[in-house]
Formats: sequence, structure tokens, C-alpha cells
Amino acid sequence: MGLSQIKPEFVTVLAEKQVKSGQTVRLECEANTEALITMWEKNNQRLECVEGKHKITQDVKRCTLEIANAQEGDEGNYKLNLRNKAGSASCSAMVTVELNEWRTVEWKQMPMIENLRTFKIGDDKVSELRFLLYGPVGAGKSSVINTIKSIFERRQFINCLAAAESSKSHTIYYEKYSMAQGKFFPFAFNDIMGVEKEKCEGVLTDDIISALKGHVKEDYQFFSTHPLSKDSTYYLTNPSLSDMTHCLVNVIPADKLALIKGDFIGKMKVVRQAASRMGMPQVVFLTRVDRACPMTKANLRDVYKSKKMRNKIHECSNILGVPINCIFPVANYHDETGINEDINCLMLDALTKIVDWANDYVVKCSNKQVHVE
Repeated sequence: MGLSQIKPEFVTVLAEKQVKSGQTVRLECEANTEALITMWEKNNQRLECVEGKHKITQDVKRCTLEIANAQEGDEGNYKLNLRNKAGSASCSAMVTVELNEWRTVEWKQMPMIENLRTFKIGDDKVSELRFLLYGPVGAGKSSVINTIKSIFERRQFINCLAAAESSKSHTIYYEKYSMAQGKFFPFAFNDIMGVEKEKCEGVLTDDIISALKGHVKEDYQFFSTHPLSKDSTYYLTNPSLSDMTHCLVNVIPADKLALIKGDFIGKMKVVRQAASRMGMPQVVFLTRVDRACPMTKANLRDVYKSKKMRNKIHECSNILGVPINCIFPVANYHDETGINEDINCLMLDALTKIVDWANDYVVKCSNKQVHVE
């Protein structure tokens, strides 16, 4: 007579694995008995083994799965099922594959600051490249300005009043923020009233387009009921290239992409179409990345290794129609009271790109004016 079989149980179970791309994943566990029928699953489907990729071994009571050259597609929940005539048992573990860095950032701020300080605009008549910030209330437009000013003034700057997520826009007047820290930096940012959640109120599309074209004078007070009139003393009838916006910066919260829908998208598309007709570069600052992704919150330098952030960027691109290489995840100062070089470097990385693109636009407009004349 044969010996009765023992119901399978696990002496040791599979452990979760997090590996870098290209490494080998090894999942192993030990059962309490031999002569078991085993089956591996991935995401609740029987694992289809690929030669050279998967290697399954069973050494007495020990069961092992090796996955060679791990890639993103190998991520998932792996389960081992054991059975014999006495019963069955299973255990599972999650395999996570870290992305290789898909964009590089220079994590030293001084070379980038120096490059921006010495930047030469392609038209001598334009003293500053002008960037217009546009987006929903609470996205971080004013905080972007505070962060950029903090970088160049080497201290916390909070003069640009930022709005809380649930409040109405604190930006009432059209105001330009130039960058200077002993020496002049050749670019400036204009903050504009945000788009408010309730009934999609706030800044009017006509006012944004007027600002893009340079018709809005400093200190103009925004109204959500009516746009700037051509008869107003704040309307600049014949703006020069220096008065115009040279790059539209859409500011979108990474952790609140659900806000960007319906009427929001419609208003932003109208503005984008106006900028496109002008040939103006358009970019996105994807803010609050430290709140949108635990990996980025733990270490800001992992922002371009995070699958969650990569997916957020793709989602933002699909919603707004902005190319992926024109979307920059950034972090603003909010909890910090001192200077954080990682926050600075991520913002400076974006600035060094958009300054070039804004300058290209200035040169193009300048050449067209010369050609027309």
C-alpha cells in the first residue's frame, strides 16, 4: 500500500520583488511535501513560458521561477498553485520593474542659472522674453512664479499671492514678474487670473488671447463678467514685439487631472488655437508632482523613473493635445522654508528649454516684421 499524501502547504512563500530594467527576477518558495503538480500564473492567467525568458525549476520541495532581462511588460502579480490528491494551496507576489530614466536632468543648479543669466535674445529690441501662465485656480501658477523668483533671488519669495485649491483666484491684476538677482535675467512671467471651478468662471478667454497678443497693459484688473474693452486705458492698441507674449505656459496640477475636462478643455483649446495661429510655442508645467506620485515624493530625482509620472504626462498630452516633449513635471515650494536644490533643478531644466523656444518665436516674428517692411 502507498503512503497517504499530505495536503500541500507553504513553508516559505513568494516575496515581492522590485528590480531594475534588465535584471533577472527570481521567485522561489518551499512546500511541505514532494510530488506536487505546479502551475504558475501571471495576473490570473496561466503563465506562457518563453524560451530564454522564463525558467521554471522544481527541486524536491523548492519551486523557482526565473525571469531573465526584466522589462516593463514583465510586471505583474505572479502566483504559484500547488496541488495533489490531498488538496491545493497557492501564494503570490508582485513583481515591479523600475524604469530606466527616460529624461535626464542636470541636478546642479549653478550651470543652468549661469546659462540663463547670460542668455542673449535674438532681437536687440526685445529686452525680456515674456511667458504667460494660464490654468485652473489652485494649479500653482502663482507658486510657479514664487519658485522661479526664489531660485534667482536665492531666498524664499512669496510676494506673488497663491490661491488655495478650493478658493477663488487671488490673481486680480495683470502683473509682470521680472527676474533679477544683482544681475538681470532676460525673461519675465505674467500671472493671469485662474479659471475657477464653479461654472468655469474666472479669467475670460478673450482676455487671455488679448494678453498673448500684447494688448493688455500692466495692472489691468480682470473681470469674469466682461473682457477688456478696446476703449479702455488698459488696452494697448499697437503692441510691439516686446509687449507680446512669447510662450504660453499651461499650468496643470498632476494630482488633479480630473479637473481638466468639459468646459475647461474647451476654454483651453480656444486659447491654444489662438496661440497656434500666432505660431507661438506652448508648453505645460505639470505641477504638484510630489503629491501625485509616492516615488517622486520620496525622491524628486526619481521623477523621470516613475511610471506613474510618465502615465500622467501621457494623460495630460491626450487631454490638452500638447506634445509629450513640451510637458514638464515641476515641483513648487509649499512646505519648505529654505532653498531646495532638487526643486530648483527640476524647474531650471524646464526653463532652459522654454527660453530657447520663446527666443525662436521672437526671432521668427522679428524676421517677419523685417520682411514685411
